[in-house]
Amino acid sequence: MLPAGEWGVVEMTPETGCVTVISSDGVSKRVVVKTGRPNGMVQDRSGSLWVAESMNPPSLLKIELDGSSEVVMTEGDGIEFMFPNDLAFGPDGALYMTDSGVHREPFVKAHEEGRTDFPIDGKLFRIDLEGMTANVLDDGLQFANGLAFGVDRALYVTATVTGLLYRYEWNGDGTLGPREDFADLVDRTQSPGFKGGDGLAVGENGYFYCAVVGQGDVTVVDTDGHIVERISVGGDQPTNVAFGPKGSGDIYVTVKDAGTVERHHVGVDGLALLPSK
Repeated sequence: MLPAGEWGVVEMTPETGCVTVISSDGVSKRVVVKTGRPNGMVQDRSGSLWVAESMNPPSLLKIELDGSSEVVMTEGDGIEFMFPNDLAFGPDGALYMTDSGVHREPFVKAHEEGRTDFPIDGKLFRIDLEGMTANVLDDGLQFANGLAFGVDRALYVTATVTGLLYRYEWNGDGTLGPREDFADLVDRTQSPGFKGGDGLAVGENGYFYCAVVGQGDVTVVDTDGHIVERISVGGDQPTNVAFGPKGSGDIYVTVKDAGTVERHHVGVDGLALLPSK
């Protein structure tokens, strides 16, 4: 949610491929800029939008609400980005980004052909916005996707192919501890298919609200990694979650196949997205 109460969203279809601002009442919207296939997006204290652009080319973009756009970087540690996916600011003020680890077109083709052996090398980057450098913190993730910092200041990351939510101990110097399995987001009693964690948001109570694409719900995980609730949405492919204004107790969910943004009352506010000054 933007400071004026508007919503900033990305539209990823080939026909749109833009960053859009929707009015607080949902009645009107305006296209800020067309980029290609924008994915994750966060706003900094100055009002600039940082966007993980997945295709045109795979890059980190800096976008202003007046429509100006800049390609900030296309690689980190000498490794070209393949599928920048999601972004989160860390306690140190750095920007943390997932790269799903595969170019979109061949991955979609392999999925349509029913192939499950397609090589994926998802990565987790830490981006220093002052020095404009990016460093790899972890690799080998099976379609790295959503990420968020928890109330314990640890970093949590979803990998869609495994269906797992991972935890990393965060060190004050920006490095991470080993990857830990924290929760399995997929309901294994249901029919198989491509499903797994996508975007997530963290409540002030420390609970994780994780969009599970292909499963049609937001899975709620407590601070011990236990599933406490599955909130059904109006489609099979929820892709991201964000909390509403403080005091509302609402989450907002983007649903790809329905082309909608839904509001659900959960009775808790979201954890601050920006580090304290």
